[in-house]
Amino acid sequence: MDFLPCGMYSMADSTLPDSVDGHGSLTKKSREKSTVSGMATLTREERRRRRRATQKYRMAHATRERVRVEAFNVAFGELRKLLPTIPPDKKLSKIEILRLAICYIMYLNQFLET
Repeated sequence: MDFLPCGMYSMADSTLPDSVDGHGSLTKKSREKSTVSGMATLTREERRRRRRATQKYRMAHATRERVRVEAFNVAFGELRKLLPTIPPDKKLSKIEILRLAICYIMYLNQFLET
C-alpha cells in the first residue's frame, strides 16, 4: 500500500491499514499511539469528535440553538398577529398558523383579482 504525503492511502490497494477500522476511524490501539505523538496524527473526524465533546462547545451549541428557536418563535408570533381569527387571542399551533396564513393569502389574492 502506498502512503501519500497528505495522509491518504492510494486506491491501488483496497485494504485498509491495521490502524484504521472499516468506518475510516482510528482503532483504539492507533488512537493510543496518536495521543502520545500529538493531535497532528488524528484524523479530521477524530479531531472533530473531540472538539464537539468539550463542555465549552456543547454550551455554545446549546446557546446558539436557544437563540435560533427563540427567533423562530418570534417570527411565528409576528405572523400570528397578522392573521384574523375568532376569537382574536385564540392559541394556534405552528402548523395551524401556517395553514391559516396560506388560506388568508389565497383569500387576499382572490379579493384582489375580483
